[in-house]
Amino acid sequence: MGVHSFAWWPTVIVLAVATFTDLRSRRIPNWLVLPFLVAGIAVSGWLQGWHGIERSFAGLGLGLLIYGVLFFMGGMGAGDVKLCAAIGAWIWPRQLLFSLVFTAMAGGIMVLVWLVFFVYLKKAFKAVRKNAGGKDSGVSTNPEPVELDPLKRKMPYAPAIAVGTLLSFFAIPR
Repeated sequence: MGVHSFAWWPTVIVLAVATFTDLRSRRIPNWLVLPFLVAGIAVSGWLQGWHGIERSFAGLGLGLLIYGVLFFMGGMGAGDVKLCAAIGAWIWPRQLLFSLVFTAMAGGIMVLVWLVFFVYLKKAFKAVRKNAGGKDSGVSTNPEPVELDPLKRKMPYAPAIAVGTLLSFFAIPR
């Protein structure tokens, strides 16, 4: 039995918790990600010896490299980077590449839905404010609340990472 079989359930559980916490608080906690990362290296070593540990570190490094660049460009949170590195430790570089492609597609769809939702919501609130007494209805002194500006809000990315990673399990023939 390969690492792929052992990786499924721990990955599903961690992705579910990470998605929940990211949606709720826009954070992915270290207490979740770091033990998952260490366990990925340990399981890889237990099942495949040094070769497994090497592949685990290669997946971890690939995740850090790709999402680290996005983090330094300002497009990704540190929790997303650590989550991706931990996933790489479990699923290794080949599957991680599939995961990253699927994650990018899921993230793109999420961004489109996010923009449409908030642009629509922004227009709806403007109409309500206008009908409630003009531009200044006493509700807010800021005519463009940050909550309604999709470009000023941070989107939780763990759901996209979860979708992409879970799809990658079905993309790699075993």
